[in-house]
Amino acid sequence: MNPSFDTTPTLTAWRALLAIAVVFVMLATTGWTAVRHQPSDEPRVRALAAWAHARAGGRPVPALDAPASAIARFFASLSAAQRFSLADHHSLVVGNLNGVPVALRYRANRHALQAAQGVERRRTRDPGLSPDGRTEARLRLERYRGMLAGDRQILSFDPSGRGRAAEVFGDLDRAERVSVVVPGVDTQMLTLERENRPYSAPVGMGRSLYAAERYARPAARTAVIAWADYTAPAGIGMDAVLGGLATQGALRLNALVSALPGTSTVSLVCHSYGSVVCGVAARSLPSRVTDIAVAGSPGMRSTSAAALDTDARVWAMRDQGDWIADVPNLEVGGLGHGADPVDPGFGARIVSAGDAQGHSGYFEPGTESLRNFAAIGVGSYATVGCARADRECRSGISGGTDV
Repeated sequence: MNPSFDTTPTLTAWRALLAIAVVFVMLATTGWTAVRHQPSDEPRVRALAAWAHARAGGRPVPALDAPASAIARFFASLSAAQRFSLADHHSLVVGNLNGVPVALRYRANRHALQAAQGVERRRTRDPGLSPDGRTEARLRLERYRGMLAGDRQILSFDPSGRGRAAEVFGDLDRAERVSVVVPGVDTQMLTLERENRPYSAPVGMGRSLYAAERYARPAARTAVIAWADYTAPAGIGMDAVLGGLATQGALRLNALVSALPGTSTVSLVCHSYGSVVCGVAARSLPSRVTDIAVAGSPGMRSTSAAALDTDARVWAMRDQGDWIADVPNLEVGGLGHGADPVDPGFGARIVSAGDAQGHSGYFEPGTESLRNFAAIGVGSYATVGCARADRECRSGISGGTDV
């Protein structure tokens, strides 16, 4: 037996201890996540209570847990004036409700953002808040102003807690192919965009991918969703090495994808902890999801691509300078996220990350990693660049080649 591939119980135990040691080092250096100075959930609670008693066209509105198809039928049955009234008076609900026409969600979320602006403006002057709290309020106020600028298409918006949102690039109603960018750790309202290294933040990732897809296939009707609409781990702490938040995020991701308009083909583009979310979601994805592409993945909570139990093609990439390579790929007592997706034994199609710039640089314009994401997103599989570890990553795909 080759000792480099020893799988004896003793070596397995040492690897498990190493994984646990890494977790405790993380906790010792980062501490437990402390959440302070955040807006209360009161506006959301009031919005949900008001929705429970709302009516339109003389009928009660659908329950929040109604199937998206039933919600779509209800809104289709209303007049334009009735739809606008619901969007304007119940914006926090309508703007986040799968099944509602996307243009109406954009309208509702503009109203919700305007209301949130007022809340944060008052918080900036609240003597009861700490200086840090007032600083956060100013940052949120600036974020909301930016989201309201121009004709941005905000598909979801929830300011409670650390905040969640999603933005669309392109025409989602007419798109033939939709890519959903699922970001990782520290995704929240204040990190939705960044001035420094903009393509490491969800909005920058989505905008960059959309531009690359338009360049890769100009005639294709594409859309990209920058999906920061789940509760991600805050920092590299215990939540980042457990699967609880990924499980909750997977439910939200599947609900979104299942309710997208039309018959578009969907690709998931999953970065870092976002790949954990996509791995958990995989077995319940609708058939319209044809591709799952992960980058900088700590694992997909699976032993192999086959064990994900999905018909979607699974693609994986990692830049040679990505620190995630040093994280043990194990799952011990719920800690860790399983096998390494770029290990040839995992069974994913391994593509080149080329000149990606470390763990946060996969969406930088001009990089091979971004070009490969775009090629997968628009279905131009013949142009995907395979990694050296998998020179046949395109095999078995219509339009792909083995060279």
